[in-house]
Amino acid sequence: MKKVLTAAIAAVIAASSLGAASAASAQSRGHNAQVERDYRHDARNDRRDDRRDARQDRRDYRQDARNDRRDFRQDQRSYARWQQSQRRYNAGRYQAPRGYQVRSWSYGQSMPTYYRTSNYVVNDYGRYGLRAPPRGYQYVRSGNDVVLAAVAGGLITAVIAGLFN
Repeated sequence: MKKVLTAAIAAVIAASSLGAASAASAQSRGHNAQVERDYRHDARNDRRDDRRDARQDRRDYRQDARNDRRDFRQDQRSYARWQQSQRRYNAGRYQAPRGYQVRSWSYGQSMPTYYRTSNYVVNDYGRYGLRAPPRGYQYVRSGNDVVLAAVAGGLITAVIAGLFN
C-alpha cells in the first residue's frame, strides 16, 4: 500500500515539476535549477522509503517463517494428551499391582510407584508403534492402555487408549 501511494506521489511530483519546468523556462535559469534539485531530493527520499519498506517486508517474512518452523517443531515434539490407538497388539495377560485395580488414567494425574516398576514399563515401544519417549519419561502399561508418565514423579503426560487386546 505504501509503495503504491509513494509511486502515485512521485508521479504527481514528476508531472507537476514538468509543468513547472515548462513554465519556469521563461524565468531565470537559477530558479529552474532549484526546482530540479528539489525534484531529485524528493525522488531520492522516495527510493529510500521504498528500500526501507522492502527491508521491513523481508524482516516480517523471516519472522513469520521462524514462527512457522517453531510451530512445526512443537507439533513434532508434542504428544496428544489422549489418543485412541489405531492398532491393537497382543502383549499377554495384564495383572494390576497388588491392592490396585484396572482404571482409566487421564492427563495430569500421578501414577503410583507400583506401576512404574519394570513389570509395567513398556521398553519395546517401537514394537507397538510408539515414538521414543522424551528424556525423563517412560511408557507404562495400565490394563489395555499405555500411559506416558514422568520417571521421577509419575505425572501423566499422555494416554494412548486401547493399545493392547
